Amino acid sequence: MPENISYNEISIGEIVAADFRAAEIFKKAGIDFCCGGKKTLDMACNEKGLSSSVLVGQLSELESVPVSQGQNFNEWGLDFLVDYIVNTHHKYVLKSLPDLVFYTQKIATVHGSNHPELIDVAELFGKINTELLQHLRNEEEVLFPSVKTVLTGDSDFARAPIVSEITRMRGEHEFAGEAMDKIREITSGYLLPVDACNTYNVTFKLLSQFEDDLHIHVHLENNILYPKALLL
Repeated sequence: MPENISYNEISIGEIVAADFRAAEIFKKAGIDFCCGGKKTLDMACNEKGLSSSVLVGQLSELESVPVSQGQNFNEWGLDFLVDYIVNTHHKYVLKSLPDLVFYTQKIATVHGSNHPELIDVAELFGKINTELLQHLRNEEEVLFPSVKTVLTGDSDFARAPIVSEITRMRGEHEFAGEAMDKIREITSGYLLPVDACNTYNVTFKLLSQFEDDLHIHVHLENNILYPKALLL
């Protein structure tokens, strides 16, 4: 944290951008630090009925331990951050989407009569799949190359699409985030029923892992990459 700045003076996204370890504190508290990253700590705590002073205490404890340079994403160059997002998060999403579409549809077919929420899960994830495939393509073919071109050559032509692309992509992040929130809600936090089979179990584990990765992925873009790209 910058000196002389209170945790309640900056957004949740800025707190996590300054120290990625804060993400785990917000995750345990059920606070969205990616799509909801523009809220202040007080706002987020009021919405959840939590004490902000407790979280401030936990966040303050982090300050006594040095930040690992491997997690200091805010200090990375934009070109390196773009490559990291593609090679880590985009590859993970592209690998996971087909499996999760298949598994969510399968358990909806087999267990949907006893657990109708699974039909909604399959429908929601199908929409996430469609949205993210186009989203990743646009980032890799339009936004990210534009950012890299501006970094190397200060091209007005490359700078032009950055604002419009980021505006649209933030909206797409919100859609995917809200859809995953809905999936978590209707499955009671991926709680397995007594009649769950192995495929049911695997599907819920994969959904939980996908959600965790999406939170980090969106955080890196919404709270670090996009604001810096807009300054270009």
